[in-house]
Amino acid sequence: MDIALLLKAAVMGTVEGLTEFLPVSSTGHLILAGALLHFNDARGKLFEIVIQSAAILAVVWEFRSRIVSAFKGATTDPKAQRLLRNVAIAFVPLAVLGLLFGKALKANLFNAPTVATTFILGGFIILWAERRKHRIRVESVDEMSALDALKVGIAQCFALIPGTSRSGATIIGGMLFGLSRQVATEFTFFLAIPTLGAAAIYSLYKERALLSADDLGMWTVGMIASFVSAFLCVRWLLRYISTHTFVPFAWYRIAFGIVVLLTAWSGIVVWVD
Repeated sequence: MDIALLLKAAVMGTVEGLTEFLPVSSTGHLILAGALLHFNDARGKLFEIVIQSAAILAVVWEFRSRIVSAFKGATTDPKAQRLLRNVAIAFVPLAVLGLLFGKALKANLFNAPTVATTFILGGFIILWAERRKHRIRVESVDEMSALDALKVGIAQCFALIPGTSRSGATIIGGMLFGLSRQVATEFTFFLAIPTLGAAAIYSLYKERALLSADDLGMWTVGMIASFVSAFLCVRWLLRYISTHTFVPFAWYRIAFGIVVLLTAWSGIVVWVD
C-alpha cells in the first residue's frame, strides 16, 4: 500500500469537504491542491469525482429528516411539493449549460491563473454584496417561489467558471434576489444534492474506463476525509451564518488569489495546469 498516495488522498478529501459548501470554490482549491501534490492527471480527476460524492452524502445525512419528509409528502404535502419543485427548477439551468459548454470550459479555464483571478473577483463581489442594503422578502425555504428558484439556478451557472464557487454563487445570488442569508444557504445545500450528484454520476460514467479495484484504498481514505470534513463544515456554517457575514471569506479569496498569482509570477511555485 502506497502511504504517500493515501496521504494525498486524505489531503484532497479534506480540501474537498472543507471547501465544497463554503463560498471559496472547492474546484479551485482542488485544482491548486492537485497541482501541488502532482495529483492532477486523469486518475486524480476521477478521484475528485469520487470524493465529491462523499461530500454530497454528508449533506444528505445532515438534512436526512427533511429530505425523507419531502419525498414522503411529494404527493400530499404542498410544502414538500414546493421544495422538490424549486430544487428541480434551480437544477435545470446549470445542467443544460454544463452539458453544452462544460467540456470547452474545462479545456480552457481549468488552470491556476484563471482560478486565482476568479478567486479575487469573487471576493470583491462578495464584499459588494455584503455592503449592499438587504431587502429580505423570503425568510423560509418554504416561502420560495418558482421564480426565486429559477433565479438561484441561473446564479449557480457562474460556478461553471472554476474558482467562482457554486455555493458562493447561489448564496450570494439568493441574497441579492431577496432571500435571507439562512434561506439562501439552506436552499444551496438542498440544491447541491441533485447538482453534484448528477455531475458525479455523469462524470463517473464518462470516465468508467479508468475505474480500477486497485484504487479502492485511495478512494476509501479520500471519501472518509471528505465526508467527515464536509459534515463538520456544514454544521459549522449553519451556526456561523446566524450571526456573521461572508466578508471573511471574501478577504480570504482575495488574499489567496493574490498569493497564487505572485507565486506563479515569481516562479516560487510552478503551478501545473
